[in-house]
Amino acid sequence: MRARSLGAVLAAALMLLPAAAGAAAAADSPRDLLVRAAFLDRDKGEALAHILAARDGAAARLQAAPGDPDAAVVRATATGYHAKLTGSRGEAIAARRLMEALVARDPRNAEAQLALGGWHLGAVNKLGGLIARAALGAQKSAGLGALDRAVALGGNRAMFAGLSALMRLQLDPADPRGLALAETAAKAPAPTLADRAMQRAAAAILAPLRGGNAKAIRQAATRLLPLGQLPGEG
Repeated sequence: MRARSLGAVLAAALMLLPAAAGAAAAADSPRDLLVRAAFLDRDKGEALAHILAARDGAAARLQAAPGDPDAAVVRATATGYHAKLTGSRGEAIAARRLMEALVARDPRNAEAQLALGGWHLGAVNKLGGLIARAALGAQKSAGLGALDRAVALGGNRAMFAGLSALMRLQLDPADPRGLALAETAAKAPAPTLADRAMQRAAAAILAPLRGGNAKAIRQAATRLLPLGQLPGEG
């Protein structure tokens, strides 16, 4: 299956966002805006607008409730996404510091661990290990460690194993841990929309994994990761 088709699997799953009038408020939440930018938007400008709205909405919630862990994760992740799309070094470092603060505050926050792990591996994948470390403070070992903690803390949910698998396979298509996580995610509990989407994505990437084509595996993983559907990002 081509990488473009694999990306469509996740997009199709996320298109199931509630459309009923009673769900309108939920569809406008910072988290849902971030999900839309990450997987559904096809225009970079539109994605950036949704990311900024998600970040600002999460920041407003944090002003009202400073300890809100969901809003804090959304703000940190949105900052990282905006940095990725704009190429802002300052924002990338700011995102890392927000994620590190979340992990320091609650080391058992699986989503914060996942975000931090993705930040490290995303930077290493884009810039290479030496440049990523020198320019941003990104380290492969730190990223892999955070991903493993996220999987351990995530209660065997498909979202954590699936995203961890894709991040690992983007960096190293021959990573046996990535294959194992993809197989786990394809059969793992999927209680939320994000879990179900990642379960489908994990199942979809198993075909190129078993085919052993490193280029196809890396392309598929990149396409399925957040923002991978945008022009120039996947």
